[in-house]
Amino acid sequence: MPPLLGFLEKFRALAQERRRAPVSASALRLRKSMEELDKDSPLACLRCSKPAHFRCPKCLDLKLPWASASFCSQDCFRAAWSTHKAIHAGVLPEKSGSDQQVVEAMKQGWQYCLRKGSARASEIPFFDWTGALRPYPISPRRLVPNHIRRPDWSLDGVPKEEPASKWQNSVEIKSQEQIQRMRETCKVAREVLDAAARAIKPGVTTDDIDRVVHDATIAAGGYPSPLNYHFFPKSCCTSVNEVICHGIPDARRLEEGDIVNVDVSVYLNGCHGDLNETFFVGQVDEASVHLVKSTYECLEKAIAIVKPGVRYREVGDVISRHAAMTGLSVVKSYCGHGIGELFHCAPNIPHYGHNKAVGTMKAGQIFTIEPMINRGIWRDRMWPDGWTAATADGKRSAQFEHTLLVTENGVEVLTARLPSSPSVFPWLLGGGGGSTQ
Repeated sequence: MPPLLGFLEKFRALAQERRRAPVSASALRLRKSMEELDKDSPLACLRCSKPAHFRCPKCLDLKLPWASASFCSQDCFRAAWSTHKAIHAGVLPEKSGSDQQVVEAMKQGWQYCLRKGSARASEIPFFDWTGALRPYPISPRRLVPNHIRRPDWSLDGVPKEEPASKWQNSVEIKSQEQIQRMRETCKVAREVLDAAARAIKPGVTTDDIDRVVHDATIAAGGYPSPLNYHFFPKSCCTSVNEVICHGIPDARRLEEGDIVNVDVSVYLNGCHGDLNETFFVGQVDEASVHLVKSTYECLEKAIAIVKPGVRYREVGDVISRHAAMTGLSVVKSYCGHGIGELFHCAPNIPHYGHNKAVGTMKAGQIFTIEPMINRGIWRDRMWPDGWTAATADGKRSAQFEHTLLVTENGVEVLTARLPSSPSVFPWLLGGGGGSTQ
């Protein structure tokens, strides 16, 4: 037999022997993932964006969506493994007791929130979650006594005066009477947030925090502005870990090492006051302290430039510069806003650099600055509830907010910390009264 023919015959025999040999379970999963991916609609490689022909076997076991686990080759998969493997942790069950929390909440008639708060479901929705956090069932909407003055969305969830107002297109200069009412309302909002801060500890649910905010607001004679605003189901926003903003209070218990932002808005005296802060739950890691402290500094540096004649767009430049210096990113999807007798109005104040915001600050204007800062990329993903915005990469996010009055010579922080404010931030020497912000 000629040498070449002999080689080919040996090759065929070896191939037949390998086909008869048993195949490992991992190899079968790998082969199945590649076969199914090839016959489905083409997807892009997560690392290089080339057409994908391979899927992570671990993601196959965990039944993760195709789009979050596709690669063009094993080489790209290996190169991306150090960061890709984090997605597997995001689908593992939460710590023991979480299932029991859901069962107990369901027994009380609590359900999962859907469609921006206008619908409920008895099962957690399917979603390509970006991090470890999951929604929990929420309690029924809290009641407001009849004697409390309410905004026009309190009954049907639809703001009427706000979208039709001329102050959506021009910035209102507040009268002295309006400014005084805003001072009173913002002071109450600060006291409500301080009450929430005192309640934060491991084991407390975010629904417990919402109850504290609701009761404190009602006790002060106010209405919690978020309640039923475009059908938002709760009296405040609680954004935990990778949630950027608009997190809905639910049955999940806060855990040691979490961070949680509480966003409080109060309607009192015919106007709104708005502020938020990000708090530590027990002892947190150094990266989270760095994130929260840097976010606080971003807001302080932005407030420091507020005065008549400053362009709104400069706020974003200051915030972005400091965030970049500390290795963090600025969320671009949400911005500061005008506030007063309307909950949201002009001006819009982006927090990222090189933005196109038009206009300059003038004495008598009142607006919020509320930077959202991420450890990873700036992009966000909306949860199925239609409100909760989470980081696209599952990394943590922090936020701080104040309501500000532009004065003749500078700025007045209407929601500033009080001497009675709890000492929760280690970088504020001297406790609650050690800082005006």
